[in-house]
Amino acid sequence: MGATQGSEGSFAVDSPGGSIEEGRNEKAFAIAPKSKCGRVLSQLCLLDELENPQRYSQAAKWVITSVVAVAGVAGPMGSAIFFPALSQVSDALDTSITTVNLCISVYMLSMAFCPLWWSAFSERFGRRKIYLLSFLLFILSNVLGAHAKSIGVLIGMRLLSGAASSSGQTIGAGVIADVWEPKERGKAMGVFWLGPLCGPLISPIIGGALSQEWNWRSILWFLALYGAVTTLLILVALPETHTKRGNLDIKEPVKQPGLNLVKILLLDPLKTLRYLSRPPVLLTVYYASITYCFLFMMNISIENTFQKDPYRFSIIITGLLYIPNALGYIVASILGGRWMDYIMKREARKSERYDEDGGLIYHPEDRVRENAWLAAFLYPAGLLWYGWTADRGVAWPIPMVATFFFGLGSMIIFNMSTTMLTEFLPHKPSAGVAINNFVRNILGFVGTLATVPIIEAIGNGWLFTIAGLLALVSASVLWVMKVRGPRWRESVDVRERSS
Repeated sequence: MGATQGSEGSFAVDSPGGSIEEGRNEKAFAIAPKSKCGRVLSQLCLLDELENPQRYSQAAKWVITSVVAVAGVAGPMGSAIFFPALSQVSDALDTSITTVNLCISVYMLSMAFCPLWWSAFSERFGRRKIYLLSFLLFILSNVLGAHAKSIGVLIGMRLLSGAASSSGQTIGAGVIADVWEPKERGKAMGVFWLGPLCGPLISPIIGGALSQEWNWRSILWFLALYGAVTTLLILVALPETHTKRGNLDIKEPVKQPGLNLVKILLLDPLKTLRYLSRPPVLLTVYYASITYCFLFMMNISIENTFQKDPYRFSIIITGLLYIPNALGYIVASILGGRWMDYIMKREARKSERYDEDGGLIYHPEDRVRENAWLAAFLYPAGLLWYGWTADRGVAWPIPMVATFFFGLGSMIIFNMSTTMLTEFLPHKPSAGVAINNFVRNILGFVGTLATVPIIEAIGNGWLFTIAGLLALVSASVLWVMKVRGPRWRESVDVRERSS
């Protein structure tokens, strides 16, 4: 299955789908031999595996993108959906709220660490196999959690559930990089990110309705059902897209099988963190992660602030207050990704960067232009606006408008940073996203724990003033990336070719 593509566009470093010249060959449209295909129920997939996955038709690419977007919802949704049921769990299992909060904390920590393993395994064994394995674990952990009779068992199953669901975002970004060429990757990444970002905003509404109608166990049954539907979609609509798997960092065979197994299971995933030594990766991860931390702080603040005086909203109504934020994500996803792709083409033409076939040559730092500066102003402004209007008890629509602009600006940042990370590490695109998830989930965990005590100490106004000022200062990363980007890119190119 394949469709013709335009000739415009190549990348400064080798892309995972091969060069443009290679892509024009008939081999690029060929179906991969069965020996190379993912063997886990591959016959059930309606899309053939291509040797060059960037040669799928546009319709097939959007089907694949939609599937990984659905999979990416599972992790963030599984965390936020449990918030409304914490008091029910405390009563049912006869334990303290502090102990029950561990159900959220361990989930987020496992989402921080486990992407390193899912990324390494998907680069070695293929995306599809690891997707299926992780979502089967997700289903199992939620079914067992729904039957838990003690808080210890529930916490253990939540830990496993977070670990399993963390594959969605990491492997999903790798699939996007496998399938989409750089000139189109921005809009695809924007659609992909809709799921992971909107999931936490609608899940408190779902969790509140389920726990109010039945009990907290119904939430875990819902997650198990979601995992089953996602697994079915992966089976029938997600072919293997990582066609150059199986030879990562293997310079020579290891004679001792035991040592080789330890290397694959322990050392290779941890070695992913070494990419933080590369300045463009470090700065991009830092800026995206601190933005993600502020997102969690705002989400916690909304729940904490609007259920108290002077608002005193119910759980369901409070859940609806996340809609303006989600609308900001949707607008930025639809328009921001296309805008970023347009900017890349414009910058390449302006610099007259063409390859020998007349195609444009794109650089990752081309994405950091007026779109990034607009986002760097919008989301700190949204933090300040929300913080002081919520602090003073202003009519609820006023702070909600602020959350829309926060969502708009932060989504542009998330889309830009994730896309750049797949391009800074073109041969291992999921590795950059795994590192990003590792750092940002740790910061999100810290933000979740610290937000309520800080609000009680200094109020929303000063909390989000500090956050907004830190966000503005952190925007200096964009200037550094623009100035030093070309030199760093050349260094990355040399490393990639020598590795």
